Amino acid sequence: MLVLRLLNVVAPAYFLCISLVTFVLQIFLFIPSMFRDPSTTPLFSPALLHGALFLFLSANALGNYVLVIQSSPEDLGKSLNLGEGTEVVADWLDGSKFPGSALPSTHFCRLCARVTQRHDHHCFFTGNCIGSKNMRNFVMFCLYTSLACLDSLVAGMAYISAALSMSFANPLAFLTLLPHSISQFFSGALLSSEMFVILMLYLWLGIGLACAGFCCHQMLLILRGQTRYQVRKGMVVRARPWRENLQEVFGKRWLLGLLIPVLNVGNDYRGQKEK
Repeated sequence: MLVLRLLNVVAPAYFLCISLVTFVLQIFLFIPSMFRDPSTTPLFSPALLHGALFLFLSANALGNYVLVIQSSPEDLGKSLNLGEGTEVVADWLDGSKFPGSALPSTHFCRLCARVTQRHDHHCFFTGNCIGSKNMRNFVMFCLYTSLACLDSLVAGMAYISAALSMSFANPLAFLTLLPHSISQFFSGALLSSEMFVILMLYLWLGIGLACAGFCCHQMLLILRGQTRYQVRKGMVVRARPWRENLQEVFGKRWLLGLLIPVLNVGNDYRGQKEK
Protein backbone atom coordinates (compact mmCIF):
# COMPACT_ATOMS: atom_id res chain seq x y z
CA MET A 1 0.00 0.00 0.00
CA LEU A 2 2.90 2.37 0.75
CA VAL A 3 4.35 1.79 -2.72
CA LEU A 4 0.98 2.50 -4.33
CA ARG A 5 0.58 5.73 -2.37
CA LEU A 6 4.06 6.79 -3.41
CA LEU A 7 3.25 5.99 -7.04
CA ASN A 8 0.06 8.01 -6.70
CA VAL A 9 2.22 11.07 -5.97
CA VAL A 10 5.15 10.42 -8.33
CA ALA A 11 3.14 9.55 -11.47
CA PRO A 12 1.26 12.89 -11.74
CA ALA A 13 4.54 14.78 -11.18
CA TYR A 14 6.18 12.69 -13.91
CA PHE A 15 3.36 13.45 -16.36
CA LEU A 16 3.49 17.18 -15.66
CA CYS A 17 7.28 17.16 -16.10
CA ILE A 18 7.00 15.42 -19.49
CA SER A 19 4.29 17.89 -20.52
CA LEU A 20 6.49 20.85 -19.57
CA VAL A 21 9.50 19.46 -21.47
CA THR A 22 7.34 18.81 -24.54
CA PHE A 23 5.92 22.34 -24.46
CA VAL A 24 9.40 23.90 -24.14
CA LEU A 25 10.82 21.84 -27.01
CA GLN A 26 7.90 22.65 -29.29
CA ILE A 27 7.78 26.39 -28.57
CA PHE A 28 11.52 27.17 -28.34
CA LEU A 29 13.07 24.57 -30.68
CA PHE A 30 10.78 22.85 -33.19
CA ILE A 31 8.49 25.75 -34.17
CA PRO A 32 11.30 28.37 -34.51
CA SER A 33 13.22 25.96 -36.75
CA MET A 34 10.19 25.81 -39.09
CA PHE A 35 10.22 29.59 -39.58
CA ARG A 36 13.59 29.32 -41.33
CA ASP A 37 11.93 28.08 -44.53
CA PRO A 38 11.93 31.13 -46.89
CA SER A 39 9.75 29.46 -49.53
CA THR A 40 6.52 29.84 -47.53
CA THR A 41 4.43 32.90 -46.74
CA PRO A 42 4.19 33.94 -43.08
CA LEU A 43 0.41 33.54 -43.02
CA PHE A 44 0.36 29.92 -44.16
CA SER A 45 3.78 28.86 -42.93
CA PRO A 46 4.11 25.33 -41.49
CA ALA A 47 5.37 26.85 -38.25
CA LEU A 48 2.19 28.87 -37.71
CA LEU A 49 -0.14 26.01 -38.61
CA HIS A 50 1.81 23.51 -36.54
CA GLY A 51 1.94 25.89 -33.58
CA ALA A 52 -1.83 26.39 -33.67
CA LEU A 53 -2.41 22.64 -33.88
CA PHE A 54 -0.03 21.90 -31.01
CA LEU A 55 -1.62 24.54 -28.76
CA PHE A 56 -5.08 23.13 -29.53
CA LEU A 57 -4.04 19.57 -28.67
CA SER A 58 -2.12 20.63 -25.57
CA ALA A 59 -4.96 22.80 -24.26
CA ASN A 60 -7.44 19.94 -24.60
CA ALA A 61 -5.08 17.37 -23.07
CA LEU A 62 -4.18 19.51 -20.05
CA GLY A 63 -7.70 20.90 -19.71
CA ASN A 64 -9.27 17.45 -19.52
CA TYR A 65 -6.46 16.35 -17.20
CA VAL A 66 -7.40 19.12 -14.77
CA LEU A 67 -11.10 18.27 -15.08
CA VAL A 68 -10.41 14.60 -14.29
CA ILE A 69 -8.71 15.69 -11.08
CA GLN A 70 -11.37 18.29 -10.32
CA SER A 71 -14.21 15.78 -10.70
CA SER A 72 -13.26 13.86 -7.59
CA PRO A 73 -15.28 10.85 -6.37
CA GLU A 74 -18.08 11.72 -4.01
CA ASP A 75 -17.81 11.03 -0.31
CA LEU A 76 -20.90 8.83 0.06
CA GLY A 77 -20.03 8.12 3.67
CA LYS A 78 -21.04 11.63 4.69
CA SER A 79 -24.07 11.86 2.42
CA LEU A 80 -25.47 8.57 3.77
CA ASN A 81 -24.64 9.41 7.42
CA LEU A 82 -22.69 6.18 7.89
CA GLY A 83 -20.23 7.70 10.28
CA GLU A 84 -16.62 8.75 9.95
CA GLY A 85 -13.68 6.63 8.97
CA THR A 86 -12.76 4.69 5.85
CA GLU A 87 -13.52 1.30 7.41
CA VAL A 88 -17.18 2.21 7.97
CA VAL A 89 -17.68 3.11 4.32
CA ALA A 90 -15.80 0.04 3.13
CA ASP A 91 -17.92 -2.27 5.30
CA TRP A 92 -21.10 -0.63 4.03
CA LEU A 93 -20.07 -1.01 0.40
CA ASP A 94 -19.04 -4.67 0.45
CA GLY A 95 -22.00 -5.60 2.66
CA SER A 96 -19.88 -7.27 5.33
CA LYS A 97 -21.56 -5.50 8.28
CA PHE A 98 -24.63 -4.21 6.47
CA PRO A 99 -26.01 -7.10 4.39
CA GLY A 100 -27.63 -6.03 1.15
CA SER A 101 -26.27 -2.51 1.41
CA ALA A 102 -23.60 -2.71 -1.27
CA LEU A 103 -24.30 -0.58 -4.32
CA PRO A 104 -23.71 -2.21 -7.72
CA SER A 105 -20.70 -0.86 -9.63
CA THR A 106 -19.75 1.31 -6.65
CA HIS A 107 -16.29 0.93 -5.19
CA PHE A 108 -14.41 2.35 -2.22
CA CYS A 109 -10.81 3.19 -3.09
CA ARG A 110 -8.40 3.08 -0.16
CA LEU A 111 -5.91 5.25 -2.04
CA CYS A 112 -8.47 8.04 -2.51
CA ALA A 113 -10.37 7.21 0.71
CA ARG A 114 -13.53 8.01 -1.25
CA VAL A 115 -16.31 6.24 -3.13
CA THR A 116 -16.72 6.19 -6.90
CA GLN A 117 -20.03 5.54 -8.61
CA ARG A 118 -19.68 3.32 -11.72
CA HIS A 119 -16.06 2.76 -10.72
CA ASP A 120 -13.75 1.91 -13.61
CA HIS A 121 -10.21 2.00 -12.24
CA HIS A 122 -7.76 4.12 -10.26
CA CYS A 123 -5.53 6.22 -12.54
CA PHE A 124 -2.13 6.85 -10.99
CA PHE A 125 -1.19 9.53 -13.54
CA THR A 126 -4.09 11.68 -12.35
CA GLY A 127 -4.01 10.45 -8.74
CA ASN A 128 -7.77 9.95 -8.91
CA CYS A 129 -10.38 7.27 -9.50
CA ILE A 130 -12.23 7.18 -12.83
CA GLY A 131 -16.00 6.81 -12.62
CA SER A 132 -19.27 8.31 -13.77
CA LYS A 133 -18.27 11.90 -13.00
CA ASN A 134 -15.02 12.03 -14.96
CA MET A 135 -15.11 9.16 -17.47
CA ARG A 136 -15.70 11.42 -20.48
CA ASN A 137 -12.88 13.79 -19.48
CA PHE A 138 -10.56 10.82 -18.96
CA VAL A 139 -11.26 9.44 -22.46
CA MET A 140 -10.68 12.90 -23.96
CA PHE A 141 -7.48 13.24 -21.95
CA CYS A 142 -6.15 9.95 -23.36
CA LEU A 143 -7.19 10.89 -26.90
CA TYR A 144 -5.58 14.32 -26.95
CA THR A 145 -2.47 13.13 -25.12
CA SER A 146 -1.89 10.50 -27.82
CA LEU A 147 -2.45 13.11 -30.56
CA ALA A 148 -0.14 15.62 -28.86
CA CYS A 149 2.57 12.96 -28.57
CA LEU A 150 2.14 12.04 -32.25
CA ASP A 151 2.37 15.72 -33.21
CA SER A 152 5.54 16.14 -31.14
CA LEU A 153 6.98 12.96 -32.63
CA VAL A 154 6.50 14.22 -36.20
CA ALA A 155 7.91 17.66 -35.36
CA GLY A 156 10.88 16.10 -33.57
CA MET A 157 11.64 13.80 -36.49
CA ALA A 158 11.54 16.79 -38.86
CA TYR A 159 13.96 18.66 -36.59
CA ILE A 160 16.38 15.72 -36.32
CA SER A 161 16.14 15.12 -40.06
CA ALA A 162 17.22 18.70 -40.75
CA ALA A 163 19.84 18.86 -37.97
CA LEU A 164 21.55 15.57 -38.84
CA SER A 165 20.84 15.67 -42.60
CA MET A 166 19.19 12.25 -42.53
CA SER A 167 16.03 10.79 -44.04
CA PHE A 168 13.31 8.74 -42.39
CA ALA A 169 11.95 7.41 -45.68
CA ASN A 170 13.24 3.99 -44.69
CA PRO A 171 11.20 2.64 -41.70
CA LEU A 172 14.35 1.02 -40.31
CA ALA A 173 15.96 4.45 -39.95
CA PHE A 174 13.89 5.23 -36.87
CA LEU A 175 14.60 1.84 -35.29
CA THR A 176 18.35 2.24 -35.75
CA LEU A 177 18.39 5.92 -34.78
CA LEU A 178 18.86 5.39 -31.04
CA PRO A 179 21.83 2.95 -31.06
CA HIS A 180 23.49 4.92 -33.85
CA SER A 181 23.02 8.24 -32.03
CA ILE A 182 24.36 6.83 -28.75
CA SER A 183 27.64 5.86 -30.41
CA GLN A 184 27.86 9.31 -32.03
CA PHE A 185 27.10 11.05 -28.73
CA PHE A 186 29.95 9.35 -26.84
CA SER A 187 32.31 9.98 -29.74
CA GLY A 188 31.52 13.71 -29.59
CA ALA A 189 29.85 13.91 -33.01
CA LEU A 190 26.37 14.59 -31.57
CA LEU A 191 25.26 17.49 -29.41
CA SER A 192 23.60 16.87 -26.05
CA SER A 193 20.48 18.78 -27.14
CA GLU A 194 20.08 16.60 -30.22
CA MET A 195 20.58 13.45 -28.15
CA PHE A 196 17.93 14.65 -25.72
CA VAL A 197 15.44 15.20 -28.57
CA ILE A 198 16.13 11.70 -29.88
CA LEU A 199 15.40 10.20 -26.47
CA MET A 200 12.18 12.22 -26.32
CA LEU A 201 11.13 10.81 -29.70
CA TYR A 202 10.97 7.29 -28.29
CA LEU A 203 9.27 8.54 -25.14
CA TRP A 204 6.57 10.30 -27.19
CA LEU A 205 6.11 7.16 -29.27
CA GLY A 206 5.63 4.98 -26.18
CA ILE A 207 3.26 7.37 -24.41
CA GLY A 208 1.29 8.03 -27.59
CA LEU A 209 0.78 4.34 -28.36
CA ALA A 210 -0.11 3.55 -24.74
CA CYS A 211 -2.69 6.35 -24.55
CA ALA A 212 -4.16 5.44 -27.94
CA GLY A 213 -4.52 1.78 -26.94
CA PHE A 214 -6.01 2.72 -23.58
CA CYS A 215 -8.49 5.08 -25.28
CA CYS A 216 -9.60 2.42 -27.79
CA HIS A 217 -10.07 -0.17 -25.05
CA GLN A 218 -12.02 2.30 -22.92
CA MET A 219 -14.28 3.18 -25.84
CA LEU A 220 -14.99 -0.52 -26.41
CA LEU A 221 -16.07 -0.91 -22.79
CA ILE A 222 -18.26 2.20 -23.03
CA LEU A 223 -20.00 0.87 -26.13
CA ARG A 224 -20.71 -2.35 -24.24
CA GLY A 225 -21.98 -0.43 -21.22
CA GLN A 226 -19.29 -1.92 -18.97
CA THR A 227 -16.50 -0.70 -16.74
CA ARG A 228 -13.16 -2.31 -15.94
CA TYR A 229 -14.34 -2.93 -12.39
CA GLN A 230 -17.44 -4.78 -13.63
CA VAL A 231 -15.37 -6.92 -15.99
CA ARG A 232 -12.85 -7.73 -13.24
CA LYS A 233 -15.60 -8.67 -10.77
CA GLY A 234 -17.62 -10.60 -13.36
CA MET A 235 -20.70 -8.41 -12.92
CA VAL A 236 -23.56 -8.84 -15.39
CA VAL A 237 -24.77 -5.59 -16.95
CA ARG A 238 -28.12 -4.92 -18.59
CA ALA A 239 -27.90 -5.08 -22.36
CA ARG A 240 -28.66 -1.75 -24.02
CA PRO A 241 -28.11 -0.27 -27.49
CA TRP A 242 -24.61 1.05 -27.96
CA ARG A 243 -25.96 4.52 -28.75
CA GLU A 244 -27.47 4.78 -25.27
CA ASN A 245 -24.25 3.62 -23.64
CA LEU A 246 -22.28 6.16 -25.64
CA GLN A 247 -24.70 8.98 -24.91
CA GLU A 248 -24.69 8.22 -21.19
CA VAL A 249 -20.98 9.01 -21.03
CA PHE A 250 -20.61 11.77 -23.64
CA GLY A 251 -24.09 13.33 -23.52
CA LYS A 252 -26.03 14.99 -26.29
CA ARG A 253 -23.53 17.85 -26.58
CA TRP A 254 -20.68 15.46 -27.32
CA LEU A 255 -19.26 17.72 -30.04
CA LEU A 256 -18.72 20.52 -27.51
CA GLY A 257 -16.74 18.17 -25.27
CA LEU A 258 -14.73 16.99 -28.27
CA LEU A 259 -13.56 20.46 -29.23
CA ILE A 260 -13.01 22.10 -25.84
CA PRO A 261 -12.50 20.71 -22.31
CA VAL A 262 -15.82 21.11 -20.48
CA LEU A 263 -17.15 19.50 -17.32
CA ASN A 264 -20.07 17.07 -16.94
CA VAL A 265 -21.38 17.10 -20.49
CA GLY A 266 -22.93 13.67 -20.05
CA ASN A 267 -24.98 14.51 -16.95
CA ASP A 268 -27.92 15.85 -18.97
CA TYR A 269 -28.74 12.46 -20.42
CA ARG A 270 -28.30 10.72 -17.09
CA GLY A 271 -30.60 13.17 -15.38
CA GLN A 272 -33.31 12.69 -18.01
CA LYS A 273 -33.12 8.92 -17.62
CA GLU A 274 -33.51 9.18 -13.85
CA LYS A 275 -36.63 11.36 -14.25
